[in-house]
Amino acid sequence: MFPKKRSFVAAAMLALAAFGASYNSSSAQDAKVVATVNGKVITEADMRFANAELGPQLGDIPENVKRRALAEYLIDNALFAEAAIATKLADDPAFEEQMQYLRRRLLREQYFEKQLKGAVSEADAKKIYDQRVAQLKPEDEVEARHILVDTEEKAKDLQAKIKAGGDFAELAKENSADTGSKEKGGMLGYFGRGQMIPEFEKAAFTMTKGQVSEPVKTTYGWHIIKVEDRRRKPPPAFDEVKETIMNSLAVVKAQEEAATLRKKAEVEYVDADIKKQVEEQDKKKADEAKTDASKPELAPKQ
Repeated sequence: MFPKKRSFVAAAMLALAAFGASYNSSSAQDAKVVATVNGKVITEADMRFANAELGPQLGDIPENVKRRALAEYLIDNALFAEAAIATKLADDPAFEEQMQYLRRRLLREQYFEKQLKGAVSEADAKKIYDQRVAQLKPEDEVEARHILVDTEEKAKDLQAKIKAGGDFAELAKENSADTGSKEKGGMLGYFGRGQMIPEFEKAAFTMTKGQVSEPVKTTYGWHIIKVEDRRRKPPPAFDEVKETIMNSLAVVKAQEEAATLRKKAEVEYVDADIKKQVEEQDKKKADEAKTDASKPELAPKQ
């Protein structure tokens, strides 16, 4: 309720990589039959593909319920496919065009997963992790509890009870108006600078471990704050960010590979508007390169 903002580790995961991963397995388990529809089998591999497509939409439902839902989807999928074939939709040129598009997309996803992402090792990710951790600026964090009330008089009364030996956590459960923390004895956990509103932050960061504050007024009301701990913010564990880093490295490889493939390919823009945009962009890049080349060097050559 009270943090002004939250800091999260940025995790740039490509949907392409996540989707492609669902195709990266082949085993006897995949061949196991789950159901049949007019004699045609639905396998565990089909279930895996369906889960990659629909799993996020199903949320955190029990696994057995999710499997039933995926199986029913695949059965309907098979029945509608048979109905489409019966009405000659598979012979429609538009169907073949879309199949060609889907084939190219799947091949791209497979190439990303097996050739590009497969070329990135955990050692590569660990090297990047160590570099980034070494560049992190030390940040202080405070672990604190608080009790929120609506008047200064109530705050002073609670402060007096705490000084007389009252249990801070129990008093928070009994009196705090902060529904987000009162059941946890007022515990807010660790937070850094910029995460709490200014008056609260200023008080918390000027206190020592175990200290209880004077009443602090904010836009939410009156707070009594207790600092439980102070520490330097630890970096995220390698295992928490490993997949994110590995995917990021695979994206870099994909960009490099795309540039290499384009240099080898003969690409012609036939659409006049797209062609004009590309030509204008290429001209702008060329002009910028000329400008950079004409700038005098800032330091003499040794």
